[in-house]
Amino acid sequence: MTSDIVRVRAVARGRVQMVGFRAFVQRHAAQLGLGGSVRNAPDGTVVCELQGAREAVEQMLARLNDGPLHARVDRVDVEPLEPVADAPSMRVTA
Repeated sequence: MTSDIVRVRAVARGRVQMVGFRAFVQRHAAQLGLGGSVRNAPDGTVVCELQGAREAVEQMLARLNDGPLHARVDRVDVEPLEPVADAPSMRVTA
């Protein structure tokens, strides 16, 4: 495995709001040393931007597919983004 820095936007679809999904993402991203943001979108999805080592991002994407206990994740759409310098620590927004 390589430790290249990657950035992705991941959109979780299903029953992913009001089930602790953002806190789940924040906790697991911190454990994996990822930066980025997570927010609820008006369409009922949860949108995550994640940046860090490729292996850590891949692990986080696998965790997103499981989600927290009361979530039902139907799918996670992933789009690669250009990494940014000085990515912020994981933050939760609206």
